[in-house]
Parts: sequence; C-alpha cells; structure tokens
Amino acid sequence: MSESVVVVESPAKAKTLERYLGAGFTVLASYGHVRDLPAKDGSVRPDEDFAMTYQVEDRAAKHVAAIAKAVKGADNLYLATDPDREGEAISWHVAQALHERRSLDGVNVKRVAFHEITKTAVIEAMRHPRDLDMDLINAQQARRALDYLVGFTLSPVLWRKLPGSRSAGRVQSVALRLVCQRETKIEVFRPREYWTVEADFTNPAGDGFTARLTHLNGAKLDKYDLGDEAKARVAADAILSRGFSVGAVEAKQTRRNPAPPFTTSTLQQEAARKLGFSAKHTMQVAQRLYEGTNLGGEMIGLITYMRTDSVNLANEAVASCRSIILQSFGAPYLPDQPRAYRSPSKNAQEAHEAIRPTAFDRKPTDVANFIENDQRRLYELIWKRAMASQMESARIDRVAVDIAAPDGQVTLRATGSQIAFDGFLKLYREGRDDNGGASAPDDDENRMLPALAQGDALTRGEVRPDQHFTEPPPRFTEATLVKRLEELGIGRPSTYASILSVLQDRDYVRLEKKRFFPEDRGRLVTAFLESFFGRYVEYDFTANLENQLDEISNGRVVWKAVLREFWGAFIAKVDETKELRVSDVLTALDEVMGPHIFADDDSGNDPRACPTCDGGRLNLKLGKFGAFIGCANYPDCRYTRPFDGDGANGADAGPIVLGEDPATNLAVTVRKGPYGHYVQLGEQTDDGKPKRVSLTESTDPQSIDLEAALGMLALPRDLGVHPETGELIIAGIGRFGPYLKQGKAFISLPKDDEVLTVGLNRAVVLIAEHKEKGPRRGAAAALREIGNHPRDGEPVKVMDGRFGPYLNHAGLNAPLPNDTTPEAITMEAAVAQLDERGKAPKGRRQAAGRKKSTAKKKPAAKTKKTAAKKKPAAKKSGDAPTAGG
Repeated sequence: MSESVVVVESPAKAKTLERYLGAGFTVLASYGHVRDLPAKDGSVRPDEDFAMTYQVEDRAAKHVAAIAKAVKGADNLYLATDPDREGEAISWHVAQALHERRSLDGVNVKRVAFHEITKTAVIEAMRHPRDLDMDLINAQQARRALDYLVGFTLSPVLWRKLPGSRSAGRVQSVALRLVCQRETKIEVFRPREYWTVEADFTNPAGDGFTARLTHLNGAKLDKYDLGDEAKARVAADAILSRGFSVGAVEAKQTRRNPAPPFTTSTLQQEAARKLGFSAKHTMQVAQRLYEGTNLGGEMIGLITYMRTDSVNLANEAVASCRSIILQSFGAPYLPDQPRAYRSPSKNAQEAHEAIRPTAFDRKPTDVANFIENDQRRLYELIWKRAMASQMESARIDRVAVDIAAPDGQVTLRATGSQIAFDGFLKLYREGRDDNGGASAPDDDENRMLPALAQGDALTRGEVRPDQHFTEPPPRFTEATLVKRLEELGIGRPSTYASILSVLQDRDYVRLEKKRFFPEDRGRLVTAFLESFFGRYVEYDFTANLENQLDEISNGRVVWKAVLREFWGAFIAKVDETKELRVSDVLTALDEVMGPHIFADDDSGNDPRACPTCDGGRLNLKLGKFGAFIGCANYPDCRYTRPFDGDGANGADAGPIVLGEDPATNLAVTVRKGPYGHYVQLGEQTDDGKPKRVSLTESTDPQSIDLEAALGMLALPRDLGVHPETGELIIAGIGRFGPYLKQGKAFISLPKDDEVLTVGLNRAVVLIAEHKEKGPRRGAAAALREIGNHPRDGEPVKVMDGRFGPYLNHAGLNAPLPNDTTPEAITMEAAVAQLDERGKAPKGRRQAAGRKKSTAKKKPAAKTKKTAAKKKPAAKKSGDAPTAGG
C-alpha cells in the first residue's frame, strides 16, 4: 500500500479527515499560513520586477518540519487546505517550503479541495486531485504584494508627516474613510421640522381605523408642506370642519420571495442583527461548525465552507432541501421548480457553494446537545435561511383606501395588509428574530383594515397633529459597514472581520453601543490621506483594484502587470508627498478638520478664539506625541489643549482653571498630557517650564479642587522623623506613582493610602511591613499583556521590574522606549523595541536602568572551541506597519 500525507490547515480538520481516510494516510495541519513576506524593507522589490522573498514564519517552523519528516518515504502529498484563493496560496507555500528542504524528491504532489467536511465529499475530492492553480496563487501574491507595498511605503510617510499616527493599509484606510465621512454627515446635519395629521374613523359597522392626511386644498402634500404647528393646526381644522366617506379602494396581492442562502457577508450581517455577534465571532463560530463536531462518536462537519461569495446550492443539496420541505411543511410550501440564485456581487469569487448545512435532515434540534450554545444559534440561522431559500413565496394582500371630503379639498389615506399565505415566512424572516422579536421590517403586515366599500359614510373621531424631525444618517454597525463594503466591491469575505479588528486595534475607531465612532486619530489619518493620497482612498479605485485581482485569478490578466501599473503612480505620489513641509500638511489638515475641531456651538463666540490672549487664533499643530491645538501667537502665548478626547467640547478640551495660588498669584490648572492628567502652576515662559505634578489613579480630574491641587503641587512633603532610625520620611509622587522615602529607600504607597493624607504613624507601619517582606524575589509581575506577537503568537508583556517596567517576549527582555508608558505602548512599538534588543550583542542586553559592572574580569584562555568563528544569528525582522486589509 502506498503511503500518503495529507496537509490541511487546522488540527480539528486533520482529526476528522484521519477518520475518513483510514490506513495509509497521515493527516497533518499547517496551522494556517506557513510562509510570509518578512516584515522589513526589501521583501518586495519593484526594481527587480517585483521579486518577492518569503520566509517560514517562526511559529510555523515546527509544523513545516513535522510535515517534511512525514513526507520522507511517502508516495503522495495531498494539499487539502481551504477551497479559496487564500487556501490555494497556503498549499503552494507548503509545497515551496518542502521543496526548499529537498523533501519532495520522488513525491507526487496534488491539490484536493472540498467545500464540506463529510466523508462523501472528502472521498470524492481524493478521487479527483488536480494541480495547483497558479492563477489563484498569483492573485493572492498580487494582493499580498500590494498590501505590503502600501504598508511599508505609505506608513513611514504618515509617521513623519503626522506624528502619533499608527499605519495606513490599502483596504482598512478606505473602510476608515467610510466611518469618518458618515460622522461628518452627522455633524453637519441640521434637523428639519415637519408635521403629519392623522384622524380616527369608524365605518357603518362600528369598526375603527386610522388614516393620514395626504391632500389639502385639493393638492397633494409634500413631506415638508406642514412645516410648523400653525400649518398643522390649519390642516387639522380643515378635517374637523368636514364630513368624510370612502373614496377609491385599491386591493392587490403581492408576492415576497425568500432571500438567497448565506454568503460570508450576509451571514455576518444577519448574525449581528439577530444574534448580536461581531463579524470576528461569527467567523470563529462558523469555522468550528465547518471543521467538524463529534456527533455520537463520529466527527462531522455541520456546514459548508464559510468564506464564499456564491449563492448557489449543489443540485443534490437542493433535492435534499426540497424533500425536507415537503415532509415538514407540506406541498403548498414547495415551489414547482427549484429556486436558482445569482450573486448580486459583481466581484463574486470562485464558484463555491453558498453557506448551508452539510445535511438538511440534520435539524438544529438534532445537534443542540452536541455543540456549544453559540454554535447552535448560528447553525439554526444557517439551516433556516438555506431551507427558506427553497420554499414557496409568501402572498400578501395589500389594501389602500382614500377617505375623501365631499368638496374634494381634503383627502386622507388608510393602508393595511394581511398575509394571505405565509410561505417561507413560516420558517424565516430576514432582519428579525423568528419568534416575533424586535427589529421587524414588516411589523405592519397583519395590520388589517375593516370592511370598507366606496361611498360608505364614516364617523370621524380624534384628529391628531404630530410633530416630527428629520434624523441624521445612522452610524455604521458591523453589519451595515460590511454591507457597504460589499456593495462598493471593497475587500473580500475573508478580510471583513480583520478590517474591522485592525481599525479598532489601531485606535482609529471605537465600537460603542454596537456603533462605530471615529477617533480623532482616525479622522486625522483620513484627512491626511484624502488631502495627499486621495486617489488611493477612493471607493471606485479600490473596487477596480479588486476587480483586477479577480481578473488575475481567472487567468485574464498578468499579475505583475497589475503591480507595475499600481506602483508607478503610487511611488511618484509618495515621493511628491515626502517633499511637503509640515506647515503644508498642517494647513491642509486644518482646513479639512476645522469644522470638526472648532465646531460652532451657536453661542455667537468665535470657536477659534484663544481663551488666554487677545486676538489669538487657535490652529491645529503637530508635536512629538501627535496633534494638538495651539495658539497662533506662540511663543508669546503658550496656550495648548489636546486634540483627542471629545474634541472642542469635551472634558479634555483644555486646561481646567481651579483658581490662583495665594503665594504666587499664578493660575492652578488641570491638564491632560501624553501620560495622563496633571496639575500645573502658571504657564510656560522663556525662563523655564512651570511646576507640574501627575494626578494619581484615584484622583478624578473633573472633581479635584484648588486645595487638593495646591497640596499636590507642594509635594514632596515631610511626614516626620522615623522614631527608631532618626531618618526623615517623605511622601511624594514619582515616575511610578505615589511613594514613601526613608533615606535612600523608596516604597510604593498602596492604593488605599492617599499621598496627601498619609501620616507619620502609617508611614512607619508601611516601612516595617516592607522590610518584613524582604527584597523582591522570583518572577516579575506582569503589568499588562499587550497581545500576541504577530510572528509567533507568543504573548508580549510589560513586566514590573526592579528598575522599572520592561518588555518581555519568549525569554527576551527589552526596556520600554523612552517616550512611552506601559499603558500607551503599542504592539508595533513593542515588536520594534524587542527586535532592536534582539540584534544587540548578548552581553549588552541588560535590564532597563541597570549599569554595567566596572569590575575587571580575567580574560578567558583561548581555545580552539572559543576561537572558532561563530555563525551569525539570523536577523529578526520588525513588525509590519500594517496588516494590509
């Protein structure tokens, strides 16, 4: 029997396939991507016709080694990664990594793809292997190269011209622009008042209903014709002064067709609306449903592949679905012919199936006890949507009745509808929960009108004028942002969740009450890109680039031709922008951001007027820590306020004046800087900086009073002499917070003790307790976990060291950069610092603040072993400026 190795992406899928394939097959997981472009300049080289250098990622090295070991002596290698463009590329990277190891000599390498993890689908795919599809692989290479080139070329420009910004990505920047533009529309929106008038009527049989005014003085009313209460009252009086009867009666039946089965984007949208899932969580749960669940001792994939643009269903799946509909609901709910759907997306990718259950007879109740609750809920949503897509249309009777005055001057209209046949609505309603819950777009479908015939005299009841105001466009939710990206043809199913995550991780947007709000940092980046790289954040341009990538995957376009066309214009624009002066950037950003930063509050005051000097004008400025607001009269006026926070009107809009110091007559203010809030005495002058003291974590900057601020400015304060040692004890606030000092010893003040109120007796007790504990030993405590390293997935932490906070990752320590704090340091900065420390000679890797010993050491005797030339260690690459999508 020949030996075969099968490579899949996940270990869960590997276990399932091993059961299906049996003896003679070894199934191993690649654990996702195995190779990528090193995160350093030169990984893509446009001057060498876009030559690309890949390397096996650190976290993947052991998995590649395991695959290489298994392949030795095997006859066949089947690459069975996911059935999409990205999966095709992963298979190619696995093959290339093994080829570089010379592990494929004499091995037959084939690609297999299946859209569902069932025994039938897997066995059938293994019977029909194929070669790797280089068109799909090159399309993925082109996408990765574009993302790399934009990230590594544009991000440094952004850092130099816009300090404090993070990075710019090819697709994420366009998504960010959508959020920022929506916010601008909300800010400039001015509500407009309008009124409607409704009246209650009763028919001859005594049945009541409500109608709305549509015509007044014989003319049809537009939305804003009743623009104020006076006009609405005149209209109401016109109704009250007349009698009414039934005019025209219109009745018609409409059909509502079911929605197609889920694609990736529609699944994310509906799961957000109905289940409250984020896009990322939806994809994580769907992945587990796809990879397989133990159902009574057998691992079975419950749904088909969940990254797809297709709305097609396989013929056998349609036949099974129709059979279940007939059994469960009866013949009236089964259409005469199967339904066929066409994807609305002009950029639909490979001919996958839509997302559906792998077996329609496996109902949600059948699997509920074998899967987690979120998996059950998502599976039920997928099962119902796919089933409903093949059910009969709903039929709805709609009635519209005109209620007319005899003189024809006043007309009202009443509408009603009734579901004549529920069809697919019996099982599934889009956009609402199927038990009649909230957010139903069709809540009035069973609002019936009583029997009404033309000419029937009506009894008028109450007449109600109602005031309304137009509302601004709503902020994007995850569902609506994904929908908009799909409508514009931007991004792909596999990228939507990561796009939303990147925007939040960069602190460009925040998700609050399930709505996206742009942070000021994100708005600045968008304003910069719109001003200087407008073409590259245009929706049509980005969508057209996606179309070109699709053309590559279809074999119609050469991938490097697309890169050449893009790069020529892009690098020219980058070079042009590099020559800009910061003043040019500031002028452009000030013009774009002015309406947001200096919003008119309708008070009549100039929002740009400096509050501390006469004639001073406030402008946007850039500093070491990013953007801020400052006075144009600098250096004569040194007024500043933070740009971030709540803009011009929030708590951080500027200094909070608490009063004057009686001793100096200088103003005492609370301010916010890059390291948090602090109190300040006076203003900066040419003679030097004013005195400043950081607020403690327990101090609310909004509630601190003048007395407490003066107490902090008076720090450090003497508590008295230690009764045993005779040494002075001092309380103060230092770099790492409140402390006690006795002699040369510093002791951190516990959170329960206030630096302004702690007394001598308490200080003596705390010092004694500190001495009883002895010097700190053992592992340092973690102050903060920044996240997982992008290359190996190991955690990157900020540790509390003897000499201050430091970074730790996989046994490597590095001091914090001088210009950051444990709370503020980003993953990008941490990775760069760790990489820099990793390049240093081993003897120079010291803890932050620790000095080298000056003691001389006796030189070691040279031996052949020590004199041997050492092989240089491989350089560690820095973190990529952007994740691209």
